[in-house]
Amino acid sequence: MAAISLKNITKTYGTGKAAVPVIHGVNAEIQDGEFIVIVGPSGCGKSTLLRMVAGLEEITGGELRIGERVVNNLEPAKRDIAMVFQNYALYPHMSVFDNMAYGLKIAKVAKDEIRARVDKAAKILELSHLLDRKPRQLSGGQRQRVAMGRAIVRQPQVFLFDEPLSNLDAKLRVQTRLEIQKLHRELGITSLFVTHDQVEAMTLAQRIIVMNAGNMEQFGTPEEVYHTPATTFVASFIGSPPMNLLQNAPGAQPGQLLGIRPEHLDVGAAGGWEVLVETVEMLGAERLIYGRLNGEQIVVRIDEGAPAPAPGDSLRVAPRAGRVHAFDAKTGKRIAA
Repeated sequence: MAAISLKNITKTYGTGKAAVPVIHGVNAEIQDGEFIVIVGPSGCGKSTLLRMVAGLEEITGGELRIGERVVNNLEPAKRDIAMVFQNYALYPHMSVFDNMAYGLKIAKVAKDEIRARVDKAAKILELSHLLDRKPRQLSGGQRQRVAMGRAIVRQPQVFLFDEPLSNLDAKLRVQTRLEIQKLHRELGITSLFVTHDQVEAMTLAQRIIVMNAGNMEQFGTPEEVYHTPATTFVASFIGSPPMNLLQNAPGAQPGQLLGIRPEHLDVGAAGGWEVLVETVEMLGAERLIYGRLNGEQIVVRIDEGAPAPAPGDSLRVAPRAGRVHAFDAKTGKRIAA
């Protein structure tokens, strides 16, 4: 296992006037054994950042360390990492055992050692009864576990996951998330996990790197990025539905946006904000009320047992004490309380 150090990491495609910078000075110190999720929308640079750690993309500037070594110019095979891809990348003509063992055979590991490592990984991932099957005989979730098993047997210092759950249906994604959490608890290997899904980020990560247009907007625990977002981008990206960002709410100062999570608005409070209801969504254990506050859209979350208003109704809502956030309207950055 190893720590990972990113110091002012940059990436530019092309040179001169045709140069296109895509990663803008990322700094992060990742501790030995941590599970870090890199999250952001499509095109934000999260996979590019992961591929630079893997050695699949050249680093334009900055210093990347894995353990005690600067690895900027090392080939991927020499970085002691293992990568799990979105498309599994299994050999269709090989059995599960041979897929998991292939990298070890190429490295000329002894046959007894290969068998021992594959058997151990298969037991952890509940694949022991599938070792003789071909990938076409497996479900999507089983194929993903084989891909993880292939990474485990290499016994790397670092695991890199590039959107490994994207091809699974919703139920399998939940199940596989639990398996990845269990795997990390058992092995304790430093892991970087890329996803565009903020639910995956919040449920898997010990700490989260939130990327936006090649910039690291925030690096913190799930609790920190949810409850104290550093920017309006983080506030609007993390959370479903996202944080309300209001310019015309009572109490907003000129040049500021007030942020409030939908679940931190209490309905029926005396002297609260007046909201005109437009739509109500039933989501099982909760309802989402979409309305207008001084011309701006606002979302309020209520429990299923609470009386639901109808479109066209007017209701009073009040933000809970200590749950209102202030942001600079121009820079989007958080204003300290």
